[in-house]
Amino acid sequence: MKHILILALALLATLPAQAQNAPSSTLSVDQVWARATPGGAKTGAVYLTVVNGTASDDKIVGASTPAAREAQLHTMIDDNGVMKMRELKSIDVKAGATVTLKPGGMHVMLLGLTKPLKPGDSFSLTLEFEKGGKKELTVAVTKAGAMGMGNMGGTGNMPGMGNMDNMPGHDMGSMGGHGMGGKQN
Repeated sequence: MKHILILALALLATLPAQAQNAPSSTLSVDQVWARATPGGAKTGAVYLTVVNGTASDDKIVGASTPAAREAQLHTMIDDNGVMKMRELKSIDVKAGATVTLKPGGMHVMLLGLTKPLKPGDSFSLTLEFEKGGKKELTVAVTKAGAMGMGNMGGTGNMPGMGNMDNMPGHDMGSMGGHGMGGKQN
């Protein structure tokens, strides 16, 4: 009986450690934000973090918002020193992984904004996952040039980051279908 009691206590002692290491069984989206846009801008971008705490791989396959005519999944690529945007069909979110959509990388591109995005405003965004279904999100709008939700003061040393039409060194004309005079991809 004494051995059973010792064994039971030893097993109970390991439960908290096992609970802390157990993977979450949810797919969550956090830190959803966008930069403010200048008055005449027709494009914007949404950034966010996806945490796949499930046991299976998933993909972001689409996005939509009433704040813009269209929402597309995009990434930035370096083409011989010139940053170019490219549309993505989907974004992989592996089981147990975290994927961050951030400035200079993957993001949700907003085309045909219905009105300028102003600091302090918010709007809804629906993110669609292949397996996880649709997630209804609220996008917080930060100051132009912000590099994250916590950076509300802008970058200070990155001119043009709040206005994607005037980003030095970026070939926005290569973005087909964006209403910017670019060629179709």
